[in-house]
Amino acid sequence: MKILHKLWNNLHKFMALPAIILFGLFFIYPLTQGIGISLTDSNGISQPQFIGFQNFVEFFKDERAKKDVATTVLFALGSAPLLNLFGFVYALVLDRSFKGKSVVRAIIYLPAVISPLIMGYVWYFILQPDRGFLHHVLQNLNLGVLSGNWLGNPKSALIVLILINVWQFVGMTMIIYLAGLQSIPKEMYEACEIDGAGYAKSLWYITIPMLVQSIKINVVTNIIGSLSVFEVIIALTDGGPGYSTESLSIYILRMLYGSFTGYSTAVAMILFAIIIIPVFIFMKFIKTREFEM
Repeated sequence: MKILHKLWNNLHKFMALPAIILFGLFFIYPLTQGIGISLTDSNGISQPQFIGFQNFVEFFKDERAKKDVATTVLFALGSAPLLNLFGFVYALVLDRSFKGKSVVRAIIYLPAVISPLIMGYVWYFILQPDRGFLHHVLQNLNLGVLSGNWLGNPKSALIVLILINVWQFVGMTMIIYLAGLQSIPKEMYEACEIDGAGYAKSLWYITIPMLVQSIKINVVTNIIGSLSVFEVIIALTDGGPGYSTESLSIYILRMLYGSFTGYSTAVAMILFAIIIIPVFIFMKFIKTREFEM
């Protein structure tokens, strides 16, 4: 009986055990396996041979891979800030009371629940230069000069992909900011108003500091999502024209299908580092600002 009582009192110490086991199974084990494969010449068929860091050396000699890194980073630099900016502005507007607020929220959030691959194919048909829906709308409005092959032009294709990605996922960012806004006590704004502070000051000194947890979640998830972008590019441009919109995730898949298993795994390890480094820097940055706030 004493033993059972002791076990019951110490049960809280084992509450995290299932999470630790799942983390080990679905993160640590695949990561260690990936590191092992990245150090071999594996092609997925024959017995792999250990080649050390040769795959990583090949990556830094590969001009196409370096261009894909630049494309991926550019996509993230365009996408993640816009997602946070528009998500925050939408949340501020939709936190106010007005008729039809729920409908507007649903319209903004709806694209986020649809598969990015399906949404990508829908936009592909909308943006077709000759027979697309947008082309006909612009022609009917006598704005045909604005119509063009945006996805076929290397200068505009990446911009279009960023805008579509922002349009689809801004609702998810908005919902997290909205949840944060609704947890701020109204008394804080009332006290601020009594002190004579205007909207801008209450936004700066109350809203933003109180939203720090929502900012953390949104920035981290948007950085990870943008740097690992795959579906929207596959559906709209397939990495083209040429390789101008090919992301590192797509490059990894193509190397894997080309039987370069060891090399593609090494590139996946590099992509993992590219994702982790900005997330780590941001978390350190926001941690120091938390104390100031």
